[in-house]
Amino acid sequence: MPHLPDAGTLPADPTTFVLVEPSHAGNVGAAARAIRVMGFGRLVLVRPRRAAVHLEDEALSRASGASDVLRAARCVDTLAEALAGTTLACATAMTPRDFGPPALAPRAALPEAAAQGHRVAFVFGPERTGLANEDVYRCHLCLSIPTDPDYGSLNLAQAVQLIAYDWRQALGGFDVRPRTAAARWADAAAVQGLLAHWERTLVHIGFLDPRSPKKLLPRLNQLLNRARITEEEVHILRGIARAASQAAGPAAPVAPAGVATDARAPEPAAGARGAPAAGRPRERDGSGAPARRDGPGGPGGPGG
Repeated sequence: MPHLPDAGTLPADPTTFVLVEPSHAGNVGAAARAIRVMGFGRLVLVRPRRAAVHLEDEALSRASGASDVLRAARCVDTLAEALAGTTLACATAMTPRDFGPPALAPRAALPEAAAQGHRVAFVFGPERTGLANEDVYRCHLCLSIPTDPDYGSLNLAQAVQLIAYDWRQALGGFDVRPRTAAARWADAAAVQGLLAHWERTLVHIGFLDPRSPKKLLPRLNQLLNRARITEEEVHILRGIARAASQAAGPAAPVAPAGVATDARAPEPAAGARGAPAAGRPRERDGSGAPARRDGPGGPGGPGG
């Protein structure tokens, strides 16, 4: 049998979880794990099928490190013994009854119990049959976990986990521990520096016509604002821009408006078919591509 740690490591919370007539060692071990992970440690078994079911290998395996709960668990003969010292006993039952304590959802009942400072016991029935009526009658409340009306079957350990979670939340819960370092958001100066870098690169690779930039850069600015980028992401995006500029080679000079710079394909003379009017630069959209004109004869003008 694996070594069991000393029970003195258990939480001091007085909440008791009572399993009536448990029969499966694995369920007992899984229930111990469920209550331990929520910061509880008191487990009582009422008339278990085997006296040491909670110390069997399967129970210890399913407890997954919560063997301190199993070692400290008590075995008693009656529910009355298990409830000794508690001021609020909560039965757990899915089957409707025509008599007994009021049935409430855990989240409706437990906050008030926590506020009143009760010493609470949660009572769970056998895996196959659930709690007997006489056991339910001993309790102040009947907790019913809301489930699909067409399928309400819960494993014992699952029910223990749900109740333990809701009770811990009613008591104030645990803080969520950060798993990653806090983000270092890029400030406005860093974003504007990135935009200026992108502008140079987009001009360099021919995507942006500086003579007709339209709203490309404001749109990129809005994109970055929505993304809420970090300082590290600024460095990444500037690195991409730098690599794109290097891959494109030396930048071509930007000619003044109306002056052609492509020696391989000079601008047609003014008045030629499909040519822009003299003295007026080609129109470009925000992508830097020349805007296409569609005339009566199709793309490019009459007969084009």
